[in-house]
Amino acid sequence: MTKIDMSFAGAIPAGDARPMLEGARAPGGGVFEGFLRAGTGMAEAKAFTGVTGADGGYAVPREIDQVIDAALKSASPIRSIANVVQVGSNGYRKLVTAGGIASGWASEGGARAETATPTFHEIAPPMGELYANPAASQAMLDDAGFDVEGWLASEIAMEFAVAEGAAFVGGDGVDKPRGFLALPTAATPDEARAFGTLQHVASGAAGDFAANPQDRLIDLIQSLRAPYRQGAAWVMNGATLARIRKFKTADGAFLWSPGLAAGQPDMLLGYPVVEAEAMPDITANSLSIAFGNFKAGYVIAERGETQILRDPYSNKPFVHFYATKRVGGAVSNSEAIKLMKFAAA
Repeated sequence: MTKIDMSFAGAIPAGDARPMLEGARAPGGGVFEGFLRAGTGMAEAKAFTGVTGADGGYAVPREIDQVIDAALKSASPIRSIANVVQVGSNGYRKLVTAGGIASGWASEGGARAETATPTFHEIAPPMGELYANPAASQAMLDDAGFDVEGWLASEIAMEFAVAEGAAFVGGDGVDKPRGFLALPTAATPDEARAFGTLQHVASGAAGDFAANPQDRLIDLIQSLRAPYRQGAAWVMNGATLARIRKFKTADGAFLWSPGLAAGQPDMLLGYPVVEAEAMPDITANSLSIAFGNFKAGYVIAERGETQILRDPYSNKPFVHFYATKRVGGAVSNSEAIKLMKFAAA
């Protein structure tokens, strides 16, 4: 067993077995803050992440991870309504059954024929490594009044949120999540449509709503089966929402209703509205509105920890903080998400 020298300048008070170690967020700067500012103070840190202190990478403390997650949910709204799972590798798989166990009627002595059985489908969300590489000058890091951790968390959150928001909506699945708009669509209902193909409902006009647009919105709601409508939500960008907020019924009532209290979502025809800027604007044949139960229909698989590497050498006098996180995503149930296609039919 290797003996580690734990000697410190000055005498240790009598009765103490060892000196107190400073925490990561202790007043006056802690171990992790010392690493961020000067690259020192973490000579013996070890974790179950595969990246050791000797290699130069350290897991972001829990306080920073919580800040990043909160910012991602507000800036990448699909994350807030989807099914998010924590994984330990890139090999996450999810099984989904299609169809169901059929049943039948028979008399007391009648023969019982074999009934149908469900079909299993394997969902393997494509994963990629999301990264951010913000920089700060050494002079800024040396300034005691500069909140290094807060700045780092906000920079990572902003860069991650933009990339995630676009990938969960329209990502092609190549080294990134596959967005729900990347799947093929068809107008056929669930019982006649292949698994893995989303159903779309036509708006009635190319690049626009037809007369009585509220009727088309209701058709989109009713295309989703009743079990999925519990917990369903609308997803669209701000430009589309601006148009829908002006829609009125025949008696002059708005279809859209604002949240009644802080933190409550806006509602459209009784369902919450999620504003996702990665959704496309309304153009001919665009899929600009989604409605569905994303908790049942879209899965996000991610490694729980964010890794950060401090690099003071590549771009002097700036210090780069190279942060990475592995994230994947895919539609897990193509019956749980419906789209409006802005086409005549």
